[in-house]
Amino acid sequence: MSHICIVLATYNGERFLKEMLQSLEIQTRPADKIIAIDDASQDSSIKILESFKDTLPLEIFKQAKNGGHCKAFATGLEYARQFTQPGDLIALADQDDVWKKDKLEKLEKEIGEYPLIFGDAEIIDKDGKIIHDSWRKQALIQKSIPLKAQIAGINNVTGCLSLFKVELLDKILPIPEGVTVHDCWIAMIAERNGGIKAIDDAVVQYRLHDSNAVGGRPAPAMSKTLAIQERWLQMILANTERLALTPDEIHFTKHLLTLTQKRLHKNFLPSEIPWIFANKNVLFNKVKTFALIKKIFFTAIGLPLAKRIWKKS
Repeated sequence: MSHICIVLATYNGERFLKEMLQSLEIQTRPADKIIAIDDASQDSSIKILESFKDTLPLEIFKQAKNGGHCKAFATGLEYARQFTQPGDLIALADQDDVWKKDKLEKLEKEIGEYPLIFGDAEIIDKDGKIIHDSWRKQALIQKSIPLKAQIAGINNVTGCLSLFKVELLDKILPIPEGVTVHDCWIAMIAERNGGIKAIDDAVVQYRLHDSNAVGGRPAPAMSKTLAIQERWLQMILANTERLALTPDEIHFTKHLLTLTQKRLHKNFLPSEIPWIFANKNVLFNKVKTFALIKKIFFTAIGLPLAKRIWKKS
């Protein structure tokens, strides 16, 4: 029988961590190992974790220095190698969510031959009140997207909603520099190594609040967004073999990188509009016609002009 290993990242999570751990205690299919990576918390997160060691199969690793969300999960996945073997399964956990009690049971039952499976989530607020019954519908997340869309930065797989086979670890690790959100990298690796399965069931109550590491936060400044995208695309081009990219996907990535770099310095790029239009289905989430036209036009506008017109920083 497969074992399930949960990788949990914590950082100053005392506000919601206890409720999260309580939801792990009542899983109808209990985890066999829980690896908690505490990213140098300054609050009582470690004490809370230690208080659950008698009821959960916890291994706690405290980092001496804060390295950020992505690095914490990368470290946790490295540790997971010590506690897993072929045929086992890995789940990712955030400190502020609440798992449905049948999450692990349901995903393990449904994964089949796929290397990765993910479900939907209810959205809850800071007080645990359900504010939307589907994260997928609220965030316009598609159950399946092409790899070009993932290259463009669209991610449909939220880590805390997923379960994947340990055999992916050797392909996932090490997570390259330039990956800002580990979910995106894991999803791309899974897509190229057997595909991804989506189920409609809500498996988590996904909490949105003012301290989310990912999700539910205001969009960053345009300059930061473009800089992040530039690093992301450079990372992809440095890992074309690991991602098994086709020549067409490589060409797409190079063009998008060039466009991104131009937007950092040029006012307007009208010659790029035909290419943006031709690739609209992978560059943007499905939106209505007027919103799509706005997105196409804005993608041809550079940072200097955006600063002058809309005060975009």
